Amino acid sequence: MILVHVSTSLDGSDRLHLPVDEPQALRQLSADFAEIVAELGPHEGDIVVAKRQWGAFYGTDLDLQLRRRGITTVVLGGIATNYGVESTARDGYERGYQLLLVEDAMSARSAADHAFAFVRIFPALAASARPPM
Repeated sequence: MILVHVSTSLDGSDRLHLPVDEPQALRQLSADFAEIVAELGPHEGDIVVAKRQWGAFYGTDLDLQLRRRGITTVVLGGIATNYGVESTARDGYERGYQLLLVEDAMSARSAADHAFAFVRIFPALAASARPPM
């Protein structure tokens, strides 16, 4: 399994700081912010990729790690449906990966943001594993 987590410096100096209309609040991150939930791993043989931007491909070796192993399908979940997951899905699609998006393995700041990604964005990029209604 390849696990991706956000791992930036505690002071945020290695994150983007561009002029935008709605900047993300730079808050002090806790020392354990980048820790992966123990139940997920990593386990022996797992690969851990540290990302510093929204998408998991940008500035990381994720694409290289997947291609070296002949992996063509990527299962996505994550903390921020319409930020990190969407950025990663767009980039993965553009790199030719088949994507499976697990809806109940991700969340957004609001139900509307989460739903918008699944109704308007993700159908053009991937298949989704939607929980039964």
